[in-house]
Amino acid sequence: MTHTHPEAAAGAIAVALAAGVAVGGGSGEDLLRAAIEWTPEGRVRSGVVEALTLLGQPHAEYAAHRLGNGRHVSAADTVPFALWCAARHLERYEDARWACSSVGRDVDTTCAIVGGIVAARVGVDGIPPAWREATEPLPAWTAWA
Repeated sequence: MTHTHPEAAAGAIAVALAAGVAVGGGSGEDLLRAAIEWTPEGRVRSGVVEALTLLGQPHAEYAAHRLGNGRHVSAADTVPFALWCAARHLERYEDARWACSSVGRDVDTTCAIVGGIVAARVGVDGIPPAWREATEPLPAWTAWA
């Protein structure tokens, strides 16, 4: 969590819960329900409640219109949509990232959230090999002397 605003904290809580459910084998609906149950009251939680009602909606553009996609640069405007994308495409990393990026706006934030949650579920092998091969290597870390 990089921001101290209460909604930013709520967004971080919702994302952590979603990742935990994803890695634990829960469904997309389970992911959203856990975020609703444990995220503090506020705009982020209200957005996740709406994301749950949109879970059957196949169109990312419509979900982004309802939930936000970063045009207001806030957790309440990014986290609900990111959780919707992750919940809709929990088993398919590539589909989740394409759905998320297709709507534009704060794509680096929303795709980072979606990618982290879905990768927690599918593991490294669930990420397309060509995508893994195209990434920069992680820096080599050495112990502090």
